[in-house]
Amino acid sequence: MSTAVLSDLEIEAYWQNGYAVVPEALTPQQLNALRADFDSWVDESRQHDVAYGDTPDGRARFDLEKDHSADRPALRRVASPVDVSDAYLGAMRDNRALDAVAQLIGPNVEFNNSKINAKHPGTATAVKYHQDFMFQPHTNEDLIAVLYFLDDVTSENGPLMVVPGTHRGPLFDHWHDGVYTGAVAPDVEAEHAPLAVPVHGPAGTACLMHTRLLHGSAPNLSDQPRTLFISEYRAEDSKALQVNHLPSAHDGEVVRGERTNRVRCSTYEMEYPEVPTGASFFEQQAKA
Repeated sequence: MSTAVLSDLEIEAYWQNGYAVVPEALTPQQLNALRADFDSWVDESRQHDVAYGDTPDGRARFDLEKDHSADRPALRRVASPVDVSDAYLGAMRDNRALDAVAQLIGPNVEFNNSKINAKHPGTATAVKYHQDFMFQPHTNEDLIAVLYFLDDVTSENGPLMVVPGTHRGPLFDHWHDGVYTGAVAPDVEAEHAPLAVPVHGPAGTACLMHTRLLHGSAPNLSDQPRTLFISEYRAEDSKALQVNHLPSAHDGEVVRGERTNRVRCSTYEMEYPEVPTGASFFEQQAKA
């Protein structure tokens, strides 16, 4: 059963701006358990020099920075951690941010996908501006990505940058000259990036982000890590129109409310996204 987390003013602000921040979305116990599992994966990654592990569609689960080494491990992505960790699965199913999601697109909510995006100190990973919906067409746009901060997020360690209100604007092309880059065109980024605002907060905070919101992030140039557990949820009556780019055994699990067996459609137009073949969308964005 969901608990009211967002006030009426916060709900209004979410639909106006396309994002909301929930403090203390994770309990200290959840945060410690998630960090411990991620630290164990970072340690394990020292034994590898290329992406490794398996996901349900045969792609690698653990993706590494180009400058990754045993002495300086740089594990930048874990795909579907909920499939290999009881801590991540439990946190995905029960946290304050999920209650806020139910307030916004509920009462019936399904799990869509999950990942960990990590920026180790001094690593070069940047996320080009994009809209999540352009990777995952659904019958309607009631999808919310929840970004749980596993570290303190500051202006120096590569915070999420969002462009408020862009979820109410156009869906921007992510295909360019016949190549799916997973990013908007340079002129679109140049126009909107100056309007972006950073999302900061202590570890345990969560940012709820509308699937159409334009966002990106810069490299981590600090001496502090910036690790995000990202879990995406959808309204139960929003049905996928493309295979899940982050397949999981838990795709479609009802995490709030009940299953209705109904489908709801909205009107939009987009070019069909490419199904990724690499370990993460960073490889697609590298084509830009």
